[in-house]
Formats: sequence, structure tokens, C-alpha cells
Amino acid sequence: MQVINTIEKIDNKLKGCCLTIGNFDGVHLGHKRIIDTARQTAEQFGNCPVAAIVFDPHPAAILHPEKQTQVLTPLPLKKALLEAAGIDYLIVLTDSYELLTLSPADFIVDFLKDTIAPKVVVEGDDFHFGYGRSGNAQLLQQLGKQLGFDVIIVEPQEIKLKDGLSRISSTLIRHLLQAGNVADAAKSLGRSYRLMGIVSKGRGKGAELGFPTANIEPHEQIIPAEGVYAGFVSVADSIEKLCVLNQKIPAVFSLGRAKTFISDHPLLIEAHILEGKVEDLYNKYLAMDFVDFIRHQQRFEMEEKLKEQIKKDCEIAKQSLER
Repeated sequence: MQVINTIEKIDNKLKGCCLTIGNFDGVHLGHKRIIDTARQTAEQFGNCPVAAIVFDPHPAAILHPEKQTQVLTPLPLKKALLEAAGIDYLIVLTDSYELLTLSPADFIVDFLKDTIAPKVVVEGDDFHFGYGRSGNAQLLQQLGKQLGFDVIIVEPQEIKLKDGLSRISSTLIRHLLQAGNVADAAKSLGRSYRLMGIVSKGRGKGAELGFPTANIEPHEQIIPAEGVYAGFVSVADSIEKLCVLNQKIPAVFSLGRAKTFISDHPLLIEAHILEGKVEDLYNKYLAMDFVDFIRHQQRFEMEEKLKEQIKKDCEIAKQSLER
């Protein structure tokens, strides 16, 4: 996959491409349906290249800078996932207030048609573009007819949850993670949710208890609800290498505030590796792939009670991961 970081680097090789546009946060099964449709369409149009436009930072970070914007997939991970999904060219548009406030017609005419000139555009039925998200998929189809490119609208992907069928979306996955429901989040993503960060020095309390942990400082990502989870880790020397690794090293994750030992309760994100000899992970990059929720966090009055519970957590995690 070739990554294009500036509009000026877009050249004639993209003319007549099959294009899709979006934030693609999560690169979930709904996004993959759109990309699969784009690949099939590209074959029908003579094997033209498949290109995607993504925006960085997330538009919300520009339009609402007062809010802390957290995403499911930081850009390095999004690039790796889009390449694996079948994108040939990835155009990363640096978001600006001027770009986000273009009218829908100006965005399509001045930017899309004149700069890229796609043969066909493939989008989901909830696609919005232009100032205030005022343009929708139907307007895109109308403009496509006027400007000489086809538009294909893809039906949404659904998932069966306890409350019935739900449309897969980045918003749904955020809600599932914030509720600790990492299993249904994984069903929606088509893979386990991955939280990444650099390993930092912790308090060493886990090692004292006999369960050493690696503490990570995550990218600006959605953090699942506080609790204890079963999952897998991968380790690399760079964030780029980490994005393509799937080492599946079994582990127990603890996300929470160390109420048993300290009073100021900072959020700690820790991984205890269950198998094999653990190398020195300090300053390396670690990915936590969340598989199953084990329990909520709780306070223990005695250290021995905490050790007993951690031992139980490890056994439950091993059984879950073996399944």
C-alpha cells in the first residue's frame, strides 16, 4: 500500500480509481464490507486501484478542541489494518478548519473531482461530508451523476447482541468497550480490540506479590472499562512493527486504580504475562488484545486476599484463552 500524505503528491496514477472516504476508526466489519465492495467494484472496472481517504487528526479534535478526542485505532494501526483489508493507496488528509468547513459541493467538485477524478466512489449509507456533515450519501449520488463518476452505497453490517440486532459502528464499539464488553467489541471489529503503548516503569508492587506486570502508557485510544481481563500481548521495538504483529502471548490485564495500596488512585494499565520467561520490556512497545472480561476491580483489605484473587484471575484467564 502506498501512503500519500499531501494533496500535492496525488498524481495521475489515481485517476479513475475506486475510492472510499471516511474516518475508518476501528476498521471494523462494517468498514471491511465497504472495502470488500470497493475491491469487487474495482475488478469490474478493469482492475483499477482501490484508494481510501482518511482524516488525521480526527475531525472532532479540530471542531471541538476543548474535548479530549480518543480513537479506537491510532493512525499507524489504521494504516496496517487498511492495507491488510485491501487498500492500494491511502491518502491521509491533514484535517484543518478550512477543509472541514467546505460545503459538500465544494468538497466534491474542487477536491474530489479535480484532484483525484475517481471512476467510482463506494460509501456506507450513513456517509456524511462537508460543512456540519450536511452532505449525505444521496447528495453524493446526485453530484456523481452530474460530475461523471458512479456512486455505490453499501448496506450496513449488523451484529446480534443481547438486545437484538445492532448496526456495527465505531460508536457502538466505543460503548461496548466503555462497558467492559470486550467480547462483543471483538465480534464487531472482527478481531480483538488492541490497546497499544510504551512500557513504563511501574511501582513494582506486582513483582512483590509474585505477579510482575508491564505498565503501559497508551496512545490516545479508548480505554476499556476498569476491570480485569484475559487477553494476549505482542511486543516490538517500534509502534509501526507492533501494528503488524500478532504474537498471542497469553496475559491477564488489570485496568484500574490501585485502591489497596495507595490513596491518590491514578489509572494503571498493566499486563501480567502468563507463560514463558518475561524479558525486560521497559521502553518497548506493547499491544494488549482484549479477549474476555473477568471481573470488576475491588478493594482488598489484606495483601494475602489480593494475591489469592490474582491467582484465581490467572486461572480463569488461562481457561478463557485456551477456549
